[in-house]
Amino acid sequence: MNEIVIYKTPDNETQVEVKFEGETVWLNQAQLVELFNLSKANISEHLKSIFKSGELDNGATVRNFRTVRMEGKREITRDIEHYNLDVIISIGYRVNTKRGIQFRQWATQRLKDYLGKGYAVNQKRLEQLQQVVTIIQQSGNTDSLQLTEAKGLLEILSNYTQSFVLLNQYDSNNISTDKLNENITYEIKYNEAKAAIAELKKQLMAKKEAADLFGNEKDSGFNSSLQSIVQTFDGKFLYPSIEEQAANLLYFVIKNHSFNDGNKRIGAFLFVWFLEKNKHRFKKSGEVKINDNGLVALALLVAQSDPAEKELMIKLIINLIANQG
Repeated sequence: MNEIVIYKTPDNETQVEVKFEGETVWLNQAQLVELFNLSKANISEHLKSIFKSGELDNGATVRNFRTVRMEGKREITRDIEHYNLDVIISIGYRVNTKRGIQFRQWATQRLKDYLGKGYAVNQKRLEQLQQVVTIIQQSGNTDSLQLTEAKGLLEILSNYTQSFVLLNQYDSNNISTDKLNENITYEIKYNEAKAAIAELKKQLMAKKEAADLFGNEKDSGFNSSLQSIVQTFDGKFLYPSIEEQAANLLYFVIKNHSFNDGNKRIGAFLFVWFLEKNKHRFKKSGEVKINDNGLVALALLVAQSDPAEKELMIKLIINLIANQG
């Protein structure tokens, strides 16, 4: 995928040339300035903060693209740094401008369209590929692959076929949930959750990343959400697995808008906290099951989802946790 499209704000005041490549969006600094209607100095400060804090990795989110422009009668070729959608979203959260929100919604839909088209074209090939990968894995003969590159390729193919299969199940509303972990050792409690949110607010305010409205409850909705997650019938949880409780926790906190500000961040924080408490946050390899970028994308997906698709969203989150080993 390699295409350049023009993004226009709904009021047609701003037009930005957007590069789609590698299944993401790329903008240079000048375009970020135009998009968010900020100064170059402000954009530079945000970029510096994002990479210095370790929120994002410079090597994974920044690329040089060769551009040609005319200076007088001469063509000047230069390599210009471009930043991907992860960086754009991070800046958008910091400035929280209307333009940033509009662009994220537009870019997310464009990427979803691209993925959908790609899957429709390659569905049969993908199914064949998955069969081949499964046969090789089940045969136990992966050691016979002499080249390190071949082993790495097998791992990549296996990971991506799983991802596309899940996307296909999502599109067809046919996501299944099985082999879940019912060893729940920690039930989330209102008072503990409130104390944790207060500490999160304190830390964010110290970094000037939250205002006083952050975490302030509008009503009793948050407590009701927590109680619904741990409700029982005949002595058994209605959501009997760690994955189900975590997925519903993330969904309820974000969609119920129980706080004046910070619903997505609080939902993501409690989601990770709950998995940590139930010893379900990490893969067997020691890596986190859902990294920072994945968590941001998941929170945005939940926030923008149609309430009518609640069960589908819950199943998607469950699978993302359960299938990470």
